[in-house]
Amino acid sequence: MTKSSSSRRRSYNTKKRQWRRMDLHLHTPGSNDYQETDVSYLDILRQAFIRGLDIIAFTDHNTVAGFAAMKKEIEQLLWLEDIGRIQAEEKRRLEEYRRLLDKILVLPGFEFTATFGFHILGIFPSETPVSYLEHLLLTLNIPADQLQMGSSTVGATSDVLTAYRVINDAGGLVIAAHANSSHGVVMRGLDFGGQTRIAYTQDPNLHVLEVTDLEKRSRYSTRRFFDGSKPEYPRPMRCIQGSDAHRLERRSPQAKNLGVGDRVTEILLEDVSFEALAHVLKGNDFSLTRPDRGQAKPMDFVQLAREEGESIVQAFHESTAQRGGHLDSIMRDICALANTNGGTIYVGLSSDPKAQPVGVREPKKVIERLYTTVTNRFSPEPDVQIDSLASQGKTIVRISVQPGTRIPYAIDNTNFYVRDESETNLAVRDEIVRMVELGLARKGATETTTPPRVNTPVPVPQPVEKTKNGRKQRAGEPPRTGVEVVTSEKRQGTIYHTVRDLRNGNLIHNVTKSSARKLWHYAITQAEAGAVDPKKVQWHNNMAVLKQRSKGDNIWYDLALREGNQIHVYYGVTDSGLNDEWLALVGENT
Repeated sequence: MTKSSSSRRRSYNTKKRQWRRMDLHLHTPGSNDYQETDVSYLDILRQAFIRGLDIIAFTDHNTVAGFAAMKKEIEQLLWLEDIGRIQAEEKRRLEEYRRLLDKILVLPGFEFTATFGFHILGIFPSETPVSYLEHLLLTLNIPADQLQMGSSTVGATSDVLTAYRVINDAGGLVIAAHANSSHGVVMRGLDFGGQTRIAYTQDPNLHVLEVTDLEKRSRYSTRRFFDGSKPEYPRPMRCIQGSDAHRLERRSPQAKNLGVGDRVTEILLEDVSFEALAHVLKGNDFSLTRPDRGQAKPMDFVQLAREEGESIVQAFHESTAQRGGHLDSIMRDICALANTNGGTIYVGLSSDPKAQPVGVREPKKVIERLYTTVTNRFSPEPDVQIDSLASQGKTIVRISVQPGTRIPYAIDNTNFYVRDESETNLAVRDEIVRMVELGLARKGATETTTPPRVNTPVPVPQPVEKTKNGRKQRAGEPPRTGVEVVTSEKRQGTIYHTVRDLRNGNLIHNVTKSSARKLWHYAITQAEAGAVDPKKVQWHNNMAVLKQRSKGDNIWYDLALREGNQIHVYYGVTDSGLNDEWLALVGENT
């Protein structure tokens, strides 16, 4: 048993944890757009208590004036008590503060407006000095004369990435405020984005995305978009929700402006403290947070994963038994995930969301056996964490696989596996070569600078700009999932193909129909059936949808892109590989 695996086993037994309710996005009269002028800070705390909140954060616009005002009021009351001059009404207010602050953790913070109007929450420990937070805001270029105004418009400030870094380096939690709506870094509804959106949502100094659609189950929801399955967004992002309250209570169920605790996140904590909160929000166990549902049935994290189905980042197995090859199949999935994007494997149930979970008997013994098998059969040993969750009254074992830092990983020294959308396959020669190159590049980088991500894609050839009547016309961009049959050559009666994996740009040579894995086999079969006739294709700005296939919630597209006289055909493209232009096109064909 290795030291690392032994320490993981000991961590299986944890302290008693409880679900706590938090609203980390509350405004106060310290914001100049607060909607109720007669509200006190005690009123806000009372409302938080009534709504059953355990943790709240004051996040006024570009100021900490609200938190400072409450702190000053409490200090004044304590001073009056200390010198024996406190009046009856003042004593009642002080006792009320003591009662509420004993039950609710109140954290200071701010909602910073970065360059171009993007909003970022910075949240800090309750004991953080106000002067320290004001200094941070000055560092982020908030004008000194506007430091107490609480305005969301403060002129030119720092850019988004600088704000992430400064807040994180200062010990704060960095949360992208209402990321999927107005002033959000996801930039929904904007015509530009691309690399900027990737940078703003994948930066290592960003800890959490606050979203407004956390309850939605659509495959287009923000949480599913940032689950790590997208080639250009390989870092899974935790999504939470907050009220962004600018008033105590919502006027009506239909009113747009929410009140305190109207949009809440539950978090599983060992104790109510900033340290415990930060440990969870900075971690990668996304089952430790969930949208609050009041008296409704709590979210079943495992069932939610089943509803999303098998993907490049998650898999399901009913058993760990060696008989029948179940354990071997799990090991192959661990290897594939470690060599690809990382992900999660659930054991004790099938991927069918309508089927009852089988469950795992004696989960502690199963977890120990899984750890031992990984240690004994892998070289090198991948980074996995194994624990258990409950789903529909059954115990489910969860295997969390981190993206590999020492690729390629092999089972029994010689078997290399990769994840291809929802399938695990033996890696072919060209894929193994590419993994070795990435592994060597990373090893060299660790000796000099910050290592690159393991799944850094090979550049996919981009469409060239054509000229027409003196004007440049861009042909469009290839999707980022699926495959393209690049070339074909017949040798001794057998057709050999070069296939491009659009997820990472890898070229796989000498693939035949008989040797091809499932998606490659489909693409080769279509390609060998004959080239696409451009005259029979319904083009939209040099782009076209050739075919659409669906199974449950999963949809695969065959797409075409025209560049002059050349036509690129992309087979088995999924929604995760479509940019805004392709999404608009497939939407017209739905």
